[in-house]
Order: sequence, then structure tokens, then C-alpha cells
Amino acid sequence: MKKIPGMEKPDLHALPTMKERISFLYLERCLISRQDNAITVTDMRGTVHVPAAALSVILLGPGTNVSHRAMELIGDTGASVLWVGEHGVRYYAHGRPLTHSSRLLVAQAALVSNTRSRLAVARRMYAMRFKEEVSTLTMQQLRGREGARVRAVYRRSSQETGVPWDKREYDPNDFTASDPVNMALSAAHACLYGAAHSIITALGCAPGLGFIHTGHERSFVYDIADLYKADITIPIAFEIAAQQPEDIGAVTRRAVRDAISDGKLMECMVRDIRELLLGFTEDGSSQDVPQIETDVIFLWDDKNGFVKNAVSYGKELDEMDVEGVEISEGYGKLLEEE
Repeated sequence: MKKIPGMEKPDLHALPTMKERISFLYLERCLISRQDNAITVTDMRGTVHVPAAALSVILLGPGTNVSHRAMELIGDTGASVLWVGEHGVRYYAHGRPLTHSSRLLVAQAALVSNTRSRLAVARRMYAMRFKEEVSTLTMQQLRGREGARVRAVYRRSSQETGVPWDKREYDPNDFTASDPVNMALSAAHACLYGAAHSIITALGCAPGLGFIHTGHERSFVYDIADLYKADITIPIAFEIAAQQPEDIGAVTRRAVRDAISDGKLMECMVRDIRELLLGFTEDGSSQDVPQIETDVIFLWDDKNGFVKNAVSYGKELDEMDVEGVEISEGYGKLLEEE
């Protein structure tokens, strides 16, 4: 067989894990290409080399041109790519997962499809956010408590920074249409959504299968990002708004990047998602979180759950003709036993 040209695709097990990677890299108005195992980013200031395997997610803003060879490398190293609008505040598309396992996806689909287990996961999300006992609350009660807690976070941040706060108000089609703190919040949340999206897709989960949010292609992204807003993006947005920088979007993105890196948020997201999806059974009861085998394929079985793949089953049927008439001695014995 003729050898396929190009560099050998790396083994997923040899790549850095999500917790070892840079949180995100936002690029705009530049040319993205490839040199060996690094992507090159070129603009009027020159060219920089970035190890592709060190990246979690690349946010491609307006004016970016990316080569086929660069996308090949990015895909092989498992980095996610999100095409976004100016300042990173609009989302258009994303890349591929950094896993061969569908275990988390299957668990997510099973949990979100059952009312009891879905409520159990939603309660656990609220407990993670506010460190409160919510095991008996309904969704209506959870939403009411969330609203009160989030408003308290905004008030506290406003008091600590001296930045006036009225309400969350912004135009997704016009970044500059709102006041500085809302602009900073939009930029900060966009970065957090990008990081959450990269983790979710890297783990093979479905961004659209949310437990609290629903009906949107990124519902689960909003679920996961909400876990960290009170501790990360809201305080950062108020701090940046208080500084009144000239380019509030860029300064906010850098601050969120530093906070994600220093706080090991990517590792925390992986751990929290695994706990949420594997720590509950379908009836809503909790269980120990098992380890995930990342490169194993099974066949589904209605009685045993799964059976081995790459096994030649049904050899006793090999000599059946197209009419289903038995012409094999072995198959004849099988029919007699039945």
C-alpha cells in the first residue's frame, strides 16, 4: 500500500492532558500556518511559533486565515478550534474531541433523558456553585435561589470595586453598545464559554444536552460555565471596569486567561464534568466515579450491557443460503437444540 504523505499522527495517550494545556489562545487579523509540530501566527509585527499540543482551545476571530496544514496539526493534537466574532463574543463553529470514548456522552444522554436523574444533576450543579444543601429543592426553588445568589455576587463586586451596577444588559451584535462593566462581562464570559466548550468537546460530551439550560446547541456549555462565574469572570469584569482600560475586551481576556491558568480551572472542569455525569445513576442516586477507558470499542448488548468488539460472532450461520435454509451441519444442530 502506498504510504500516505505527511507527518505521522500522534498517539492520543502521548499528548498532554487537558490540565497540562494552555487555557485558550485568541487570534485575530493574522495568518495561521504550520512549521513542524508548531503553528505559526503571522501579522504585521512578525511571526511567533506556538506548540499545538500545548493548546486547549484556539479562538479564531475576524481577519484570521488558517492553512490546511495548520488545521491538520491542530486536529491531530486534539486542540479545539472555535470560530468566534470580534472580541470573542459570538460563536460560529468548533472542532473535534480529544477522546475515542463515548462513555461520558452515553451517561450524559441517559441522565438528561430522565426527569429524576436530570433534577439530581441540576441540584448537584447548584450545590457546587453555592455550597448549600439543595437536595430537596425543586427547579423553581433552585432558580429563585440562584437569582438571589447571583445578584448578591454582583452587588458585592460593585461595592468592592466602586463600579456602579444596575443590571446585566448587552447587545450580542454590538459589543460597544453597553457600559464598561457589561462589556467586560461579555468578554470574560465568552472566554469562559470557550474554555468550557473545549473541555466538553475534548471529553466527547454533547454541548447541546444541558441539564439546567435547554433548547440551545450550547446548553451544556452554559451549564458548566455557570459553575465558575461567581468566582472568576464576574469579579474580574468589575476589576477591569474599575481600571477603565482603553481596550477593555483585550485586557479582560488576558485577565481571564491568567485566572484560568493560575487556578487550574481546566483540570477542575474535567473533574466536575466527570463527577456530574458518572457520579449518578439513572434513578438519581449517587455512585463512585469510575475511571474511563479512552480507546476501547465495545458492542452494545441488551442483556450484558456490552460485549467485545472485533470478535467474529455467528460463525454457525456462515453457510446459510439467502433463503435462510440450513445447509450447515453445525447450524442444523443449533436448530435442533432450539
